[in-house]
Amino acid sequence: MSNYLNDINHAAGVVASHGNAWHSIDPEYVARMKAQNRFQTGLDIARYTAKIMRDDMARYDADPSLYTQSLGCWHGFIGQQKMIAIKKHFNSMDRRYLYLSGWMVAALRSEFGPLPDQSMHEKTSVPALIEELYTFLRQADARELGGLFRDLDAARADGDALREQAAKNSIDNFQTHIVPIIADIDAGFGNEEATYLLAKKMIEAGACCIQIENQVSDEKQCGHQDGKVTVPHDDFLAKIRAVRYAFMELGVDDGVIVARTDSLGAGLTKQIAVTKEPGDLGDLYNSFLDVEDVSPEDLNNGDVVLNRAGKLVRPKRLPSNLFQFRSGTGEDRCVLDCITSLQNGADLLWIETEKPHIGQIGGMVKRIRERIPNAKLVYNNSPSFNWTLNFRQQVFDDWKAEGKDVSAYHRDQLMSADYDDSELSAAADERIRTFQADAARHAGVFHHLITLPTYHTAALSTDELAREYFGDSGMLGYVLGVQRKEIRRGIACVKHQNMSGSDIGDDHKEYFSGSAALKASGEGNTMNQFS
Repeated sequence: MSNYLNDINHAAGVVASHGNAWHSIDPEYVARMKAQNRFQTGLDIARYTAKIMRDDMARYDADPSLYTQSLGCWHGFIGQQKMIAIKKHFNSMDRRYLYLSGWMVAALRSEFGPLPDQSMHEKTSVPALIEELYTFLRQADARELGGLFRDLDAARADGDALREQAAKNSIDNFQTHIVPIIADIDAGFGNEEATYLLAKKMIEAGACCIQIENQVSDEKQCGHQDGKVTVPHDDFLAKIRAVRYAFMELGVDDGVIVARTDSLGAGLTKQIAVTKEPGDLGDLYNSFLDVEDVSPEDLNNGDVVLNRAGKLVRPKRLPSNLFQFRSGTGEDRCVLDCITSLQNGADLLWIETEKPHIGQIGGMVKRIRERIPNAKLVYNNSPSFNWTLNFRQQVFDDWKAEGKDVSAYHRDQLMSADYDDSELSAAADERIRTFQADAARHAGVFHHLITLPTYHTAALSTDELAREYFGDSGMLGYVLGVQRKEIRRGIACVKHQNMSGSDIGDDHKEYFSGSAALKASGEGNTMNQFS
């Protein structure tokens, strides 16, 4: 017996148990509304999507070609349209997620207005966006199922048994738009208790995966900005544990934690780590500090000194009261960050790099996997990288090393459109095209994301529309650039009344009021022009 029929029969039993008082309640309508509201709480979503991520991680371990992907979304509608598009083009949500970027929350969702990515936005705006994204994804489910129910009713009305059965099969095998969200908690917005409280809010909103970074909360910078300051390992591990406790308290036992290290680009620390004996974790952290040998007579008032193997050393302290690491230690610090995070409860790693270079990433992963064989990365395919220039320069350098003639190219000018049709450009574009698959295979990247893509697409499409509509094209600028493309590509929101829930509302009116229902989808609705 199908799930749909089971729900109808169950609802019929409940209605019958109340005698004539509930005689006007249609059990099939109850089953439809139940199908359209499969996930009733954020915790239902978190538990469902956590299992998806865990299964995907196991599949990747067996076959690195099965990597996962996501795009960052700053509004529920954007996330909804992304998942509708994926379902339309690929007929599957398999290995496709959503990413929630703290950068975009700061830039687009703060009541203060646009802010830099420095954890100055309201911490509650993050769980609010998670809830908003899932509200829109649940509405996408309800909208598509509503269409299937109408197909079923039309088949019945026509007496077409084959179409009726096909509609029932589509209902029973419906694939939800609900997918995992990797959600950015920045550096935890305070101490470990603050991190725990915010993590709970994020999980309750639906997050099955939380990404946290090892920067100082009140000094947090975007991973692609300068001036990043890291914390000692014990401080970071306390926050990882805080997130794990939040997951387990709420019954999301397989929730996923992504530990992000910014050490590759962070040359500063606010604290000298506590160490109890040589070689412990605090001592290893301090071993990267830039120090100078001193004797007692060399000391100045207020100097901080360390005992290192019986010798006094003075860490170099800046006027900002921050201590600096030795130059060239970033990769070693990254590797140590990653190993200790995985040994203390994190599930995935995020290494923020200064360029998209598989050799660099793969080199660090190889070192990590010497200690943690199944270590896996989440990697930011960041818009902060100039992908065109980076990959053209990589090809240029490789060709030059191979002895190939590169005299026709100027390395510092490779971004020029003059090179767009060149052999070098074609080779670079092919490397960009296969970057994700190559990095999954050679650098342990389980999940590829672009943090800010929809920020840039919103700006680009708005620029194109403004140029045409306010120019000589006038209304034709909108019709050619937007509506005609929507119609011919089958974009769901061309029927914007339907997309906003008008048909769902009409269905409910019929459930509640029967033939007396005043519907919006009659002959006078201009959306019928798009049928």
